[in-house]
Amino acid sequence: MSLCVFALIASEFMPVSLLTPIGSDLQVSEGMVGQSITVSGAFAVLTSLTITSLAGAMNRKTLLLALTTLMGVSGAIVAMAPDYLTFMVGRAFIGVVIGGFWSMSAAMAMRLVPISEVPKALSIFNGGNALATVIAPPLGSYLGAIVGWRGAFFV
Repeated sequence: MSLCVFALIASEFMPVSLLTPIGSDLQVSEGMVGQSITVSGAFAVLTSLTITSLAGAMNRKTLLLALTTLMGVSGAIVAMAPDYLTFMVGRAFIGVVIGGFWSMSAAMAMRLVPISEVPKALSIFNGGNALATVIAPPLGSYLGAIVGWRGAFFV
């Protein structure tokens, strides 16, 4: 789960270091590309507020697998986006995953480990978060220079 958190947060912050190449390729301003962070955040909030009622009867493992699959689909949509609107749809999907995952992370930790180990499990989840926050922007920039911004999202 920590690896998924790392990939999720890295995907969330990847556009920060790739504003110029994305904007140039999609023929929009860097500011408009920066709105992709806003759209993912907005969808994260909406999802976090609604997922508990939607997922109440669902198997948590199935839901996490669905969210992980959606994360991959989001990255593919963003990487192959022919235009700005498609790019933003892909970014909205990553927001859904962010809201869904973080809304369920504490509950999942409590189901996966003994109660005495829950703080440790949550710190491991958050370790992936912290690592991705530090590594994602420079890694995105590096990968963008080597394989292009689309390749960076595929990675």
